Amino acid sequence: MKMRLAEIAKALKITPGENWEDIIITSVSFDTRSLQPGALFIPLVGIHDGHDYLNRAIEGKAAATLWQSDHQAPENNFPILSVTDTLAAFQQLAKYYLAKINPQVVAVTGSNGKTTTKDMVAAILETSFNVQKTHANFNNQIGVPMTILGMEPNTEILVVEMGMDHFGELDHLSRLVEPDVAVITMIGEAHIEFFGSRDKIADAKMEIVHGLKEDGVLVYNGDEPLLRERTKKLLQDTRTFGESGNNDFQALNIVSDEKRTSFRVACWPEDNVTVPMIGSYNVNNALAALAVGDYFHLPIKKMISALTTFQATANRTEWLIGKKQERILSDVYNSNPTAAHLVLRAFSQVPTRGQRFIVLGDMLELGTAAAKLHAGLAADIDPKQIAEVFLCGSHMAALQQALADKFTPERLHLYASNQKTQLLADLNDLIEPTDLVLLKGSHGIHLEEVLTALC
Repeated sequence: MKMRLAEIAKALKITPGENWEDIIITSVSFDTRSLQPGALFIPLVGIHDGHDYLNRAIEGKAAATLWQSDHQAPENNFPILSVTDTLAAFQQLAKYYLAKINPQVVAVTGSNGKTTTKDMVAAILETSFNVQKTHANFNNQIGVPMTILGMEPNTEILVVEMGMDHFGELDHLSRLVEPDVAVITMIGEAHIEFFGSRDKIADAKMEIVHGLKEDGVLVYNGDEPLLRERTKKLLQDTRTFGESGNNDFQALNIVSDEKRTSFRVACWPEDNVTVPMIGSYNVNNALAALAVGDYFHLPIKKMISALTTFQATANRTEWLIGKKQERILSDVYNSNPTAAHLVLRAFSQVPTRGQRFIVLGDMLELGTAAAKLHAGLAADIDPKQIAEVFLCGSHMAALQQALADKFTPERLHLYASNQKTQLLADLNDLIEPTDLVLLKGSHGIHLEEVLTALC
């Protein structure tokens, strides 16, 4: 981005200070650790108050700052734009900039697979358009405006990921970006602590259409009855994907090995699609991306080529090599019951000359259903396929109990979340170069610490 401070002030409906109108802003930042010279510093109020870090922003050569009017103004004559609420102003500026650049917008949400789907959609669209996409998983009320304001002026399509854990969040984000295409990957149990049921989660996910343009389209998992039911009253067009025959984009002949998954699409039966990820569950993510590409009239050959080589965001079912040359399947950014079941099934089928070890961390935000949902993972942990199980976190005690009749105590280990050093030591004592290791857990458990030590 590149805007004069006067333009930013006009977008926020305020007046800049004297002699500040011609200051050039080249980026925005709410974090002084990553702030670039020429940035507009946006001090957000949360656990820490960003206003306390203005001096660091100045040291980092910020050009100006927003300033919440209930805070005492700085005395150093630094250029400020006084606003009632810095977060609201941040979002208002993003909406203005989005309208200025005017790309088409693809918004992606879902209980599982939204980051991978976002990456696949972007890879396909990049074959024909200038595309900007959400970095990592910057998918909340801060991350979405940050993604928007990071767009290059020549952006033709913005692919934005949207997360939520409460009602109203997707409503707000959808109205902010006003998507041309909305995608719902699936309905699972993620954040069920806040919603109470999958029905309520489906209601919350459907908020993504609240800002959908009148001539827009919703792409969704047609194998999910909760979504089929809720789209009946939708005025916009829909496209469905899944494994059943009543979908617009149906997967056929799914074959998966330890490095890739291949399938065919019923409407393009002559073409084989391959994605460089394990697990048949990634087929639906690819189908959603293909549906989006088809909406933009991209030829199937181009889309297949893009999917074959696309790069997924780190720590999404990513194969790595450990210090002992063991292969590690890293999926440590987040976890929920649906995702955990799927990756356990896929991992258990990966061929190996050695043994398979699984390291599972707590799945968070499951509320009163936590014990039942953790214990339910036992259905996909077979002692004939898995040599030993390492569990980390208080909720995993329920899974330990559920596995007690399958595994001897020597093969079943439970650690508190602050005992990862011991977990690592015990796991390291067992690993051989021919072995496979799976790490899967919610980000709050920080299994990435184990991953880093192993690698």
